[in-house]
Amino acid sequence: MNNGYQVIVGLEVHVELKTNSKLFCLCSTQFGASPNSQTCPVCLGMPGVLPVLNQEAIRMAVRSALALHCQVHAFSKFDRKQYFYPDLPKAYQISQYDQPLAEYGWVGIRSGNGETHRIGIRRIHVEEDAGKLNHLGQRLGDATGSLVDLNRAGVPLVEIVSEPDLRSAEEARLYLTELRATLSYLNVSDLRMEEGSMRCDANVSLRPAEYQGELEDLPRVEIKNVNSIRNVQRGIEYEVQRQSERLAQGERIVKETRGFDDATGTTYSQRSKEEANDYRYFPEPDLPPLELEEAWIKNIGDGLPALPEAIREDLASRGIPSKDAEVLVLDREAYEYWCAAADLYEDERTLTNWMLSDVSRLLNARGESFARASVNPPSLVELLRLIDKGTLSGRMAKEVLELMFESGKSAAMVVEEKGLSQITDTEAIRAVVLAVLREHQAVVADYLSGKDKALAFLVGQVMKRTRGQAKPDLVNQLLRDTIAGDRE
Repeated sequence: MNNGYQVIVGLEVHVELKTNSKLFCLCSTQFGASPNSQTCPVCLGMPGVLPVLNQEAIRMAVRSALALHCQVHAFSKFDRKQYFYPDLPKAYQISQYDQPLAEYGWVGIRSGNGETHRIGIRRIHVEEDAGKLNHLGQRLGDATGSLVDLNRAGVPLVEIVSEPDLRSAEEARLYLTELRATLSYLNVSDLRMEEGSMRCDANVSLRPAEYQGELEDLPRVEIKNVNSIRNVQRGIEYEVQRQSERLAQGERIVKETRGFDDATGTTYSQRSKEEANDYRYFPEPDLPPLELEEAWIKNIGDGLPALPEAIREDLASRGIPSKDAEVLVLDREAYEYWCAAADLYEDERTLTNWMLSDVSRLLNARGESFARASVNPPSLVELLRLIDKGTLSGRMAKEVLELMFESGKSAAMVVEEKGLSQITDTEAIRAVVLAVLREHQAVVADYLSGKDKALAFLVGQVMKRTRGQAKPDLVNQLLRDTIAGDRE
């Protein structure tokens, strides 16, 4: 509860499908092209043109719906959603209204205590994207004008509408994170929020403790087109605070659409909230109803990959700590890298530790991802096997890994070129140990008096003289034995 009010949040997530062409024409969907260079009479809304439905977009939409536990309808239809905006060339959007592609799904989110509960999905429908307005100015409020780019107009979208089951900004973050992870394993979208291929509208209401009516009847504020999961969380947090303060002052919450300013972390009013009848929906006359064969739907469902919840269970059965498993699950590229390496290497916990510490650190430093890592899974496994064989110590292996990233060479080549093999010759190490003990008699005396840290200093001196190549456990043993022998 927030000042006596329960937070009610529902999310509408728009996901661009990763098809080669748009929903109703053959124009490219590639991101980053010159403005208005990927358009045609169909997506420009010219009179007399007819839409032709992209079958691959429907396949991806069905794949998404099944992965999210939805009921996919064999019969659905397209509708015209009419509104006037500069980036909508037809003055209507082809979408779905009363008979969507899919309904009644859910996403499981995991709370801090490890428990999972389901957030309902009300519906998933297919629609075309609008164009994009590029505002001339640092912020919308300061813009001196806007330029229209229609490259995005007609790109296929699925809109995933949750039930108002979320009770905090944190739950919204968890829902979006899990939803994004699930869709990433399906490979149906780039899901790059910074490029607009995944966008979120958040509907926020506060319910008084004494309220007994329907959630739908609460005054609802929509935060429109937020471009990151973190900003969705920030926007909801701000909106909860804003509404709480208004209600505490006896003010009424106005049903409206608001934008989010990521520089200030605040929302701002854009317009009054539209109702369904404002859009004057009616069936799209240029497209027949969408009828899908049950066998086709089933075939898509049978081909779904392993999804986050099943992957979590598999990693747990392999002894991977839940915290590490969660990092792998939520990053498909990292998980695929892990799988490729785990097929070649038996000690999966050691593999996980190296991946999520040293490999991740070097990837971040170089601006690389696991999918495009300079050190691929077989190369990492080669390095780990050199540690297992005693050729390298853990410390030396970290140095070799950095050199592998820099040079693109294999672990064996780096070790040979740099002369970094671990020294395991007992007599060679003993000679260094004796020299160190002669030069540090006072430290030896400290060790004999019970100061254990003195031994660590002596080990460090031996490792320094051998350039870190002496086998550490052998150095420790030789130091202890030599000092004990001298006392006798």
